Amino acid sequence: MMKLEQIYEGKAKKVFKTDDDNLCIVSYKDDATAFNGLKKGTIMGKGAINNQVTNHLMKLLEQQGIPTHFVEQLSETETLVKRVSIIPLEVIVRNIAAGSLSKRLGLPEGTPMKRTVLEYSYKNDELGDPMINEYHILAMEFATKEELDLISDYSLRINQILSAYLKDLNIQLIDFKLEFGKLPDGTIVLADEISPDTCRFWDSVSGEKLDKDRFRRDLGNVEGAYQEIMKRLMGQ
Repeated sequence: MMKLEQIYEGKAKKVFKTDDDNLCIVSYKDDATAFNGLKKGTIMGKGAINNQVTNHLMKLLEQQGIPTHFVEQLSETETLVKRVSIIPLEVIVRNIAAGSLSKRLGLPEGTPMKRTVLEYSYKNDELGDPMINEYHILAMEFATKEELDLISDYSLRINQILSAYLKDLNIQLIDFKLEFGKLPDGTIVLADEISPDTCRFWDSVSGEKLDKDRFRRDLGNVEGAYQEIMKRLMGQ
């Protein structure tokens, strides 16, 4: 597979064309940002960890019937994926109050939710990824009702699969962000990544944070937390 020109660069990844119009190469970076890009830094080895953890979890989800964009891992930091048109939504799945939810609702961080909460944000950096609801999504035609129902169903199923898997590894899945895309035939698949960048992972015994919050909140040992996640998931 030949890597051609770069077609996109985000905060954590670059995307390249290939000689197959239906496939792209995603290259993960060590760059780290928080608070809509206001805080910037580098987490050494993050790109390799996020790439491999994402692929590991996407293969797990594929086995459980969740379609994803994953095709093949090419190296520690690069993966071949199906080319998709990203739906401009971020789906936030919340099991336990933390972060912005705690601030908005005045809930102490760590408060279990009585049921899983789904939130939607409009994927737009210039606007700060504002929270929106189903009415906004339908009015702005980001997705149809049927597509949104499918995205919601996939998100809840992903939560069930990952929560059960991680529980056996003494990891509590607090909350996480998902993105979905459309294949040329309109099929909706899970895209982007599932990693310590996009999930809150807490040690289920000690409560230690094993995710990007260590960078956001200057908690120290950021690299060690990312490495711990990879070790527990993949033995590396």
